[in-house]
Amino acid sequence: MTMAKPDFTTQLLIDAGIGAGMRVLDVGCGTGDVAFLLSQRVGETGEVVGIDHDEAALAMARNRAGEGRHALPTFVQSGLLDVPASLGTFDAIVGRRVLMYQPDTVAAATALARLLRPVGVMVFQEHDTTMAPASVDDFALHRRAQGWLREMIAREGADLHIGFHLHGILARAGLVVESVRAECIVQTPAQPYALGYIVRACLPRIITLGVATANEVDIDSLQHRLDEERAQSEGIYIGDVMFGAWARKPGH
Repeated sequence: MTMAKPDFTTQLLIDAGIGAGMRVLDVGCGTGDVAFLLSQRVGETGEVVGIDHDEAALAMARNRAGEGRHALPTFVQSGLLDVPASLGTFDAIVGRRVLMYQPDTVAAATALARLLRPVGVMVFQEHDTTMAPASVDDFALHRRAQGWLREMIAREGADLHIGFHLHGILARAGLVVESVRAECIVQTPAQPYALGYIVRACLPRIITLGVATANEVDIDSLQHRLDEERAQSEGIYIGDVMFGAWARKPGH
């Protein structure tokens, strides 16, 4: 029986050395998805602290139940540049889809690096649109839906090419970059992907930012139309590329 391959985030944390007994800071934690994943990695002897500026998201994170034998994360309201000194230092700092939204990425990474213990590791996962969408066949609706998301994050001020900038950001923050990798999300006729549901989750932002109207999106039928478009093609569609990188703080 073949074991399921760990998802990109989990594999990134494993390869970066996040493990039992570590004290980890999850920056831009939102509702806690990565924080709870980290809790599973560090186990009963470890500790996870999640920070985010959005108190509503933190409230949702605090209400979530943990799974397995591990300590629940602690959640604190804070930005990346003003983490309370009372939180202390960490063996690892992790962020997913957060560095891309920072006005000054080097300043953010530099500020966070001060919270790392010697030889501590900083891990970021970011999504990059430089090489996507990509396909040989047309996939017009897929490209249109992906375009709404891309334009939304652009209007929110995100760096659409953050993946290609990761090495430089971490190096300029005084860290020693150990690895940068990328992985595509490949959609095939038989391999569904929840693009329509992602658009649904982002729809209020899409409409508020003037990217598209509710009528243009037609959200109730979008996922079905996407699935039909993919089923009618023998080709594949790549709509998203994830970059992951980790870098270490020099030891004394």
